[in-house]
Amino acid sequence: MPRKNHTQNRAFLFSAILLIIPWLPATAQTKDIPARITAAIDEEQLVKLSGNVHPLARAEFDRGGVADAQPMTRMLLLLKRSEDQETALQDYLEKQQDKSSPNYHRWLTPQEFGAQYGPADADIQAVTSWLQAKGFQIDQVAAGKTVIEFSGTAGQVRSAFHTEIHRFLVNGEEHTANSSDPQIPAALAPTVHGIVSLNSFPRKFYSIYRGVARRVAGKTGLEPLFTFPSPTGSGTFYGLGPGDFATIYNSKGLISAKNDGTGQTIAIVGETNLNVQDVTDFRSIFGLPATFSASNVILNGEDPGITSQDEETEADLDVQWSGAAAPGATIDFVVSASTPASAGIDLSALYIIEHNFASAMSESYGGCESGLGSAGNAFYNSLWEQAAAQGITVILSSGDGGSAGCDDFNAEAVATQGLAVSGLASTPFNVSVGGTDFDQVNHWSTYWSASNDPVTGTSALSYIPEIPWSENCAQIGLTGCGASAPNGSVNIVAGSGGPSAKYGKPTWQLGVTGMPNDNHRDQPDVSLFASPGFDGTGYLVCQQDRRFFNDGRCLSNGTISTLNLHVVGGTSASAPAFAGIMALVNQYQAAHGGTGRQGNANYILYALVKKAGASCTSSAAEATGCIFNDITKGNSVLPTGAAGLGTNSVPCKGGTPNYSVTAASQTGVLIDPRSPSTEAWTAAAGYDMATGLGSVNVNNLATLWGTVSTVPTTTTFSLNPTTSITHGTGENVTVNITVKATSGTPTGDVSLIATLPGGTTLGLDKFTLSNSTISSTTKSLPGGTYTVAAHYAGDGTNAPSDSAPVSVTVGKESSQTFIVVPLYDIHTGKLISGNTNSVPYGSPYRIRMYVTNAAGVASPSGPPNQ
Repeated sequence: MPRKNHTQNRAFLFSAILLIIPWLPATAQTKDIPARITAAIDEEQLVKLSGNVHPLARAEFDRGGVADAQPMTRMLLLLKRSEDQETALQDYLEKQQDKSSPNYHRWLTPQEFGAQYGPADADIQAVTSWLQAKGFQIDQVAAGKTVIEFSGTAGQVRSAFHTEIHRFLVNGEEHTANSSDPQIPAALAPTVHGIVSLNSFPRKFYSIYRGVARRVAGKTGLEPLFTFPSPTGSGTFYGLGPGDFATIYNSKGLISAKNDGTGQTIAIVGETNLNVQDVTDFRSIFGLPATFSASNVILNGEDPGITSQDEETEADLDVQWSGAAAPGATIDFVVSASTPASAGIDLSALYIIEHNFASAMSESYGGCESGLGSAGNAFYNSLWEQAAAQGITVILSSGDGGSAGCDDFNAEAVATQGLAVSGLASTPFNVSVGGTDFDQVNHWSTYWSASNDPVTGTSALSYIPEIPWSENCAQIGLTGCGASAPNGSVNIVAGSGGPSAKYGKPTWQLGVTGMPNDNHRDQPDVSLFASPGFDGTGYLVCQQDRRFFNDGRCLSNGTISTLNLHVVGGTSASAPAFAGIMALVNQYQAAHGGTGRQGNANYILYALVKKAGASCTSSAAEATGCIFNDITKGNSVLPTGAAGLGTNSVPCKGGTPNYSVTAASQTGVLIDPRSPSTEAWTAAAGYDMATGLGSVNVNNLATLWGTVSTVPTTTTFSLNPTTSITHGTGENVTVNITVKATSGTPTGDVSLIATLPGGTTLGLDKFTLSNSTISSTTKSLPGGTYTVAAHYAGDGTNAPSDSAPVSVTVGKESSQTFIVVPLYDIHTGKLISGNTNSVPYGSPYRIRMYVTNAAGVASPSGPPNQ
């Protein structure tokens, strides 16, 4: 397989070099970075790297240890920055997005990043020397000094990290994983965060294969060869091709004007190879430039081949549709084989960022935050942060399991693990892309032509109003998934979103209409069409290895007369499509006085939505100046005859976390913990966790991207009183805020942010400016002594700013005792009701007493009693 010149055979290269020296610094280390490994390494003084056992590495699946000689290749040891370095990096990332700063869009190279924000060279020397002393081979030290890649055996892992590698049989598939948390010498802990993974459990890919359709010469339209699950039950089907996408999302004019992504490179993360002919056939059918060849497949190490039809579908979808949205862009597909220790996608993502050859990177895989472990979550957060500093826009699929990010949407009919999100997509340094569907049922002729354009195959007529993509009974309501749920609708397939359990709310999410005041990084950020045919439309791809005909190619018998096209969807489609859109934005900005890289695009996306008229309700009459199509409603036609709620909630099993207690059966739906009568999550005006800011008008996004201004502002703030306040008494504290700009009148919102002892931040209240000022009150101050500052979120013209912090002391209220009566099944131990009002006579139950503290948080006073 031909390779680009930045590809290298690492195993050979580094093993040869390491015969001479143990590691190679990428560039000179910044002199003022002190070493943090100062104590002698004592193998008797160990620290446990907690939270790093895969949730499926459980005793009931354990089939015993592997042989000591079992290879454990390409392990990733995650390094960490000092607190001072992290603070400095956060400040630099802010300045990179500030037009008034001399560091605006001053992107770093991986070598510069490592020199400024990596551990001291002496620390890396100490770590690599320790690994080598334990018998490991150092494959490479990343230029950005984020990770050390090393290889060895299971026996060496046990000796060095004090954990066994076992075999686990889950659902008929065998995987290997560490059976306990790793441990390292305490002396290394100041620099080493942990091992990213020591298991072969795969990440989820977010594509959904729906079936195959054929277009026969001389006939109009596509002929579905399977019955697609349209709510109408009809066979009407309109496949989405590149020309349709350009028409619907208004990129056709840009592309026609040669703003088609030329000069931009999109890197696609992969762990399986693909058939290059599929991509060339796709581009030929739809009239796209013939720019993809075997040289665009970059092998990072050994070739894994095509690992499965389903993963090849993922690869085909990502490569074909990033190029469909940006026909002139270079699409490079980076492929790394998975190992018993590391996922191929992790190795590919690291390669892309370390080689720094792309302005946008798309990844369509995920895994729930709680399942990634401490080091796994830290790996993505650190790596995407490095990418942002280098100017790379990292784009992730939000997921296909609705609000149930830890459950398997491919295998499970109901969720059991409660509300969750993908940890790959939840960091503050990436764009999370959710999914929509078209609100077109029974209005086909309004949006689709009966015939296709003879050159491009386009049949879409205009923008099509959108709804949250969901294929399940939760659309019907809290009791919609009971015994009368429509046939086939009990599933957990929907576009994902929700609050992160790991990360606080980034400043760029503040001050946005509809944004929850929840102190969490919420996702998705934006959404695009993702449905695999549920409402009559799905993405079309070529994949000849899925054979339904004698000739598996899209071009039957090598001609365009008869087309064999596969129908695919999922946020695995919307994410690479948005990567293509970012390539158009990058090219437009580079041609109009800007730079060809944007880094973390969320700074601009959330600033743009604050501009007057930028967000419009998604409807057939798309307003001329709108950038965002705000999705506020659900499907207008459901099998029940009712209108959908516009939600990405999914069915869940009774008694499991976030279960709707009002459900009429043991199958409920996931609910918002703050509002038990509301599904999690629903579409509404402004931002919501079903579709984020909404979908985009590409022409307006690209041409107005540079209009986000950063007129400097100053925020002043006072509280009265700041002492002698008692929590829970209902006492009002007076708030006065003024925001001044060097020109004009600032508008928008100001939030109060508390910084608690230890550095944790907490959002308290939100106010709207009137003539640049606010005079109001708050009752939201928690108990304790801490500081409060006012954060002005900006309005798309005036830049965000923060006030000086004000110290406050709030007295703690007296504790209160109350009784919660959770009802359990005595035989299974499963929760039946979180707080029952009555207990059937003779039924066994347990009660537990809870005590609330001054901040209103309840904790159990003792074990449950039967």
